[in-house]
Amino acid sequence: MLKEIHRQAQEKMKKAIEALEREFKTLRTSRASVGLVDHLVVSAYGTDTPLKGVATITTPDARTIQIQPWDRNLIGAVEKAILAANLGITPNNDGRVIRLTMPILTEERRKELVKVAHKMAEDARVAIRNIRRHANEEIKATEKRHEISEDDRELAVKDIQKLTDDFIKQVDGVLAAKEKEIMEV
Repeated sequence: MLKEIHRQAQEKMKKAIEALEREFKTLRTSRASVGLVDHLVVSAYGTDTPLKGVATITTPDARTIQIQPWDRNLIGAVEKAILAANLGITPNNDGRVIRLTMPILTEERRKELVKVAHKMAEDARVAIRNIRRHANEEIKATEKRHEISEDDRELAVKDIQKLTDDFIKQVDGVLAAKEKEIMEV
């Protein structure tokens, strides 16, 4: 029973880290990243379709994202989706490909992005702590049902705390890497 609670908590905490990494991909830095646009939704053929489902997205160099729709008729729809996403980048197209050139960020904008990254990381920490709280409640309920002893409960709570500390360190590591990437000129 305790192993199952521990395993579930660990899985949920992993998902919180993965969600944070996905959120970080949407943060714009001066380096081109496919993650900035691959989540966009394009209105194609009467339905909303993910951009990566209608085009090839590449980064030919460090400051350019290149989007090549498989159907040239979709260029207008793709441009509209990019503009609607309010990325702060104006798309350029030559009739076959759309290019997004990443402008160099100002120092002030970089600091704002770092603050946003810190908020995202704090949200992930809160999610991990909530998972810890839920696991501890399950452990205490198991003890109340007399399925485990008080010593087993204490050990299980310590295990969950160690797991929580490990995942909080992972959040800090992911944040430090993103902060370094944002501040890089």
